[in-house]
Amino acid sequence: MSDKPHVTIYTDGGADPNPGPGGWAALLIADSGHTKELSGAERTTTNNRMELTAALQALRALKRPARVDFYTDSQYLRRGVTEWMDAWAARGWRRKGDKAVENVDLWQALREETRRHAIAWHWVKGHAGDAHNERVDRLATAARRKLVGAGTGNFAPQYEIALRVSVPRGAETGGYAFRVRDMEADTVETHSGQVHKVTSNRLGLLAAQRALEHTPQGAAVRVYCPDDYLHKGMTRWLSGWQKRGWRTRGGEPVKNRDAWQALAQLAGARRVQWVLERNHAADFADGLDKLATDAARRA
Repeated sequence: MSDKPHVTIYTDGGADPNPGPGGWAALLIADSGHTKELSGAERTTTNNRMELTAALQALRALKRPARVDFYTDSQYLRRGVTEWMDAWAARGWRRKGDKAVENVDLWQALREETRRHAIAWHWVKGHAGDAHNERVDRLATAARRKLVGAGTGNFAPQYEIALRVSVPRGAETGGYAFRVRDMEADTVETHSGQVHKVTSNRLGLLAAQRALEHTPQGAAVRVYCPDDYLHKGMTRWLSGWQKRGWRTRGGEPVKNRDAWQALAQLAGARRVQWVLERNHAADFADGLDKLATDAARRA
């Protein structure tokens, strides 16, 4: 008899429209009867990405290796894990015909998580009366609706973020500065730092990451983007890159992919509105340019 604990997992996810705002959910049931519910949402995503995210988050929630009965109504997820995933990995994450695997970032992470556990994958028909399947469907829908309910025009943030970066001409060392305002507590904190061997574009992504890390998961956050690269990346380009396996429309690898992925993961755990600073007043950014420049020049 295995000493691994046994857990039953149900997951679901979807986007409406597809692609569009999406939600995911997971239900973990221990043999003792103890249950744990997880859910989350992303503003721009797909049905398939939400199904994979639900599975990934559920397995990550297991504190130690376990025997798992995993139930999903997604054949994309079940067949991907049981039939396709290892072959994709053996071909360098390419499908037959040398085509890029879509959602490769999630598949790679999921493959690592599945290796920790002994998993039996089960397909269950959706919306067919299975109480647990219906429960995760409701949770995923509620997470998506909560996100959509925040709106894009009448966004009421709990936190606001402004940021700046500086990479002096001819230098490889850059500085960043950001300010986070807690709207409810009416407090402001400012941070700066230095990064070596970096470009302005990459530094902007790293600064946004570090700023979001100063806000709690689930918070409503408005980020004032100082440039089009950050703004368009998070509002227009990201979903296409993910669907194409982190390739541009021209088939080239996306630059700064690791930084984009890390930023997308942080943003996905919050309700984030990305706005161009030049289109919105952000007076609390005053002084950040100098802080970023000073950080870049710091010995």
